Amino acid sequence: MSHACQSCGACCASFRVSFYWGETDAHEGGTVPSELTLPVTPHHVAMRGTDVKPVHCIALEGTVGCSVSCSIYHARSSTCREFEEGTPECAKARAIHGLPPLETATVASDSR
Repeated sequence: MSHACQSCGACCASFRVSFYWGETDAHEGGTVPSELTLPVTPHHVAMRGTDVKPVHCIALEGTVGCSVSCSIYHARSSTCREFEEGTPECAKARAIHGLPPLETATVASDSR
């Protein structure tokens, strides 16, 4: 997780985080704690708190835009692992919380 993400968390408080149920610990090899999810289709679950407004993932700790962390960071879903800072989706999430988009130079230096 980059420094920019540790002081942001907007993505975790803006979008539904859904993924294949096999990524939960209810399936052999799954890592996401199933008690932190809820079913959304027969084959997909979502992180609790991301299915309602205002969105706030149950695993998100801290204050969006100040200092945040993920309580299951090493066990997080592919949806979270694949979300990239500095993308248009990142900028949209940050705008929802009144935060400016990340500057390209900041993203490049923080990602190293």
